[in-house]
Amino acid sequence: MFLISLKRVIKSGWKGFRRQIGLSLATIFIMVLTISLVTSLFLAEKTSQFLVEDLKEKVNMYVYFQEELTSDKILEIKDELSKMPEVKEIVYVSRGEALERFTERHQGDEAIMESLQELGRNPLLASLNIKAHEATQYAAISSFLTDASFKDLIAKVDYQQKKSAIEKIFSITDTINTAGIIFSVVFALVAVLVSFNTVRLAIYNSREEIETMRLVGASNWFIRGPFIFQGMVAGVFAVLVTLLVFCIGLYFLSPHLEFLIPGFNIFSYFLNNIWLIVLMQLAAGMGLGALSSWIAVRRYLKA
Repeated sequence: MFLISLKRVIKSGWKGFRRQIGLSLATIFIMVLTISLVTSLFLAEKTSQFLVEDLKEKVNMYVYFQEELTSDKILEIKDELSKMPEVKEIVYVSRGEALERFTERHQGDEAIMESLQELGRNPLLASLNIKAHEATQYAAISSFLTDASFKDLIAKVDYQQKKSAIEKIFSITDTINTAGIIFSVVFALVAVLVSFNTVRLAIYNSREEIETMRLVGASNWFIRGPFIFQGMVAGVFAVLVTLLVFCIGLYFLSPHLEFLIPGFNIFSYFLNNIWLIVLMQLAAGMGLGALSSWIAVRRYLKA
């Protein structure tokens, strides 16, 4: 009995969807906007996360040591610093490595290269490149180095020169995270309200049909079912359209975005997470369509 009733509900819902094709297309259009918004927020969050992590990775602090200090002694200091809970990573850069990097970076600058040749020796110092877990922890590491037993072996700590830049970078990352949360909440509410009112309009146009069904003794499930099914069908079509739009759009957008954010290919990320995105879109499209229909038809069933 239930299967027969379900079959009738689906058949009735599909007929209603086709009969009101104009309104159905309008509903699909609004849902495409809604699902596109949800998908955009998802991709924007991942992009901002990558950007934040990339900014954090670029923040570091160099500790330069006296020229006569041996590499063994510097590695001992490295081991001691590694025990600090604030320290995430330490990389030892020898004088030879420092010279190679400097030469690579200034390869096209003839004045600097000539000066280096005239000097006849390596003027660069060995160093430790320190990365902390958080921006605020660099101050603690700098204070530790100032009072450490090996402080006389240190030629320079570049924390003070980088302090303002470090604080600014982490201030930007906090702003990105906060803005992302605010926009997500605001746009999600707007999407729900717009979609709900569109579905409600579709049900309003069928109010006479609902009244007729009530008069002949149809159950609430039989009355509500076709509209819920229509909402779900609109959601599925909206997902298909949205997927097509995003596949084409991201394919052409990706090279330009990768130029702005090196190392992050948004089209590859989209394809690698396509099933997660499809499930999210189906949940947003079908779920929103079914829920909006269920809520909107209640007023006619209660009257």
